[in-house]
Amino acid sequence: MRLLGVLGGMSWESTVTYYQLLNRGVRERLGGLHSAPLLLHSVDFAGIAALQHAGDWDEAGRQLASAAQGLERAGAGALLLATNTMHKVAAAIEAAVDIPLLHIGDAVGEALRAQGVTRAALLGTRFTMQEAFYRERLGERYGIEVLVPDAAGMEEIDRVIYQELCQGRFLDASRAFYLDELERLKDRGAQAAILGCTEIGLLLEGVEAPLPLVDSGERHVAMGLEWLLGR
Repeated sequence: MRLLGVLGGMSWESTVTYYQLLNRGVRERLGGLHSAPLLLHSVDFAGIAALQHAGDWDEAGRQLASAAQGLERAGAGALLLATNTMHKVAAAIEAAVDIPLLHIGDAVGEALRAQGVTRAALLGTRFTMQEAFYRERLGERYGIEVLVPDAAGMEEIDRVIYQELCQGRFLDASRAFYLDELERLKDRGAQAAILGCTEIGLLLEGVEAPLPLVDSGERHVAMGLEWLLGR
């Protein structure tokens, strides 16, 4: 197996899931006492979140690029950035290292294309939903049209992510709200829904949703496993 670097902590709630799924995936494939050879750099999310909300993406990119360089120096052969929103600064990270960044947008795009989806709903932080970096990658590389909630829906989805999910709170009322938003997006023509924040899968785990769900974290882990196992 190869050594995979994970850049996490944004939030640590979902980074825990990455760690668990990567190890479970290796055990399922190789059996016995096998586990995933990983290097983890977990940032203090408070500082990154402050930079997000201040719009200082350049500084956020510099900080994550520096962390990525540390993982490369420690021996990582590829990187997983365990967050959707911070893929906004993926180019800064890629420019700072000589190892591949396994992009979460590609993991999602490949899964949607395999399902024959051409119009997908997107739930995530307001940065992921409003800005172009995620939608353009899915559109330009995979021919997928992305639908997002209206302004009020985006505001509440974003509030739940930062004030609840990233703090380990998973409330029934918020779960119901997310499902209602998916129903509205289905009515607008969405064929599937991207859980475009790595915490949303924790909120909707095990529920019956109005659309097929593509969990970005799970798909990203699958991409990481393929690289780690050299397949």
